[in-house]
Amino acid sequence: MSRAFPQDGMQPIYGVCHYLIGVLYGMFFRGDVVGLEHLPATGGFLVAANHTSFLDPPFIGCQVPRQIAYFARKTLWKGGFASWWLDSVGTIPVDRDGGQDVSAIKRVLKAIKDERGLILFPEGTRSLDGQLQAAKAGVGLIACRTRVPVVPVRIFGSFEAYGKGAKLPRLGTRVTVVFGRPVLPATYDEPSAGKERYQIASERIMAHIAALRLPAPAVI
Repeated sequence: MSRAFPQDGMQPIYGVCHYLIGVLYGMFFRGDVVGLEHLPATGGFLVAANHTSFLDPPFIGCQVPRQIAYFARKTLWKGGFASWWLDSVGTIPVDRDGGQDVSAIKRVLKAIKDERGLILFPEGTRSLDGQLQAAKAGVGLIACRTRVPVVPVRIFGSFEAYGKGAKLPRLGTRVTVVFGRPVLPATYDEPSAGKERYQIASERIMAHIAALRLPAPAVI
């Protein structure tokens, strides 16, 4: 994989999308990108981020120099181009109606076995006001099942750029992405916690996201 062109190590359609989204981000939303050195160079891993905008998954993903997988609700698979594209970039369909989606979990485990990354949002849904929300147990379940490093990420400015309820993105809004140090299973997992194990893991991961701060402006 080339540092200048990380897309060389990606599947073709994913690589093209990765490149184009990176160009769009750089042209219209460019903020600081901090902590890329914390991303694992090999092996499976999870990326866990706050969620305030539809821009979050692509703008975080385009900074990661390895191919990662995304979740999307099953109802988006309606046939045609959309379904083809979702499958082509390795998106994992998930049932949002509740309960454990066994099929989705199996695909997650396969992605990790194939040394892919997976981006997750502990809050479960977009924030209505841009503030951090309470974590739900789903991310903890996946983290404890896979037992891989979890890279906490906090994205700043995406709510202002295209928050819930906005009709169009606000071009020129700076969106900054901060990657933290990986959180290891020994830190987030509490196997003896019983039924609360997954919720505890999610809350610990969310605490690492909350601890990330917007970089100070450069002094000229």
